Amino acid sequence: MKGIAGNQTKGVQNGSQLDVVDNTGAKVIEVITVPGYKGVSHRVPSAGVGDLVIASVKKGTPAMRRQIVFAVVVRQRRPMRRPDGTMIFFEDNAAVITTETGETKGTDIKGPVAREAAERWPRVAATANMIV
Repeated sequence: MKGIAGNQTKGVQNGSQLDVVDNTGAKVIEVITVPGYKGVSHRVPSAGVGDLVIASVKKGTPAMRRQIVFAVVVRQRRPMRRPDGTMIFFEDNAAVITTETGETKGTDIKGPVAREAAERWPRVAATANMIV
């Protein structure tokens, strides 16, 4: 995992529901927490594109439902500014289920993946079809 330069806009917080865009069997996950989040007391932990989150599977195959999983956020609706000054946002909040170290559990990712997530997680970049 590599760091991200600059200040990143965080668009996903605890309780946010994300679409799962890989073929692990999960369809929707809900963010429980963001590991490594450092913030003010009573502030809700938030995550942005490229961040690792711990989530609970809400919809999916019976084997996947109610499991606690690690996931990497690959798209967010909240607009974010890139270092070159361009603003980018997506039409949904989406994540890819991974291991704690960032190895993807699925073998295919549907839809675009933000460049920030692909640069930070090499295994996500290798699995992605399209990087925006």
